[in-house]
Amino acid sequence: MRERERGGGESGREGRQELPPQSPEEQARAICLRLLTGMPRTRRQLADALEKRGIPEQVSQEVLSRYEEVGLIDDAAFAGAWVESRHRGRGLARRALAQELRTKGVHATLVQEALEQLDSTQEEQTARELVERKLRATRGLERDKRIRRLAGMLARKGYPEGMALRVVRRALESEGEDGEEYPGA
Repeated sequence: MRERERGGGESGREGRQELPPQSPEEQARAICLRLLTGMPRTRRQLADALEKRGIPEQVSQEVLSRYEEVGLIDDAAFAGAWVESRHRGRGLARRALAQELRTKGVHATLVQEALEQLDSTQEEQTARELVERKLRATRGLERDKRIRRLAGMLARKGYPEGMALRVVRRALESEGEDGEEYPGA
């Protein structure tokens, strides 16, 4: 009765083909391809996903190595794109970017190479832009409180304390705050 309701007629399996069970290799390839379709991933992210789904480590390593050979997995390219995107989009500094890449399983050498695309001038310019955007929201607050909030925002984004205080001091001076020396700047 149900087969007729579905329009299947006598043989409800017409047009539907039973798939044979997949081998661990096929499962691993399917999992990796599905994950890579949405966005680039690091080798470790894919290895973790395969482990979580019960794929044997030997199979996992073979599939991941093959995907590296053909260029579907490229941790160096991933790290470079990540640094560019997160610095430009979120204003993150080197320290924060390095931490994010390490948690994604990118090797320290590749992290360092990716971070080399950011120079200190560019990093400081981004810090100035972040402070300029937040400056208006702190108007009316005490000078010390403004400094703490603005420098704290930069610190959370991974900027060194000295740079953060220097950028904040200059922004407040250019806004017309008195030229008092700020602590640590």
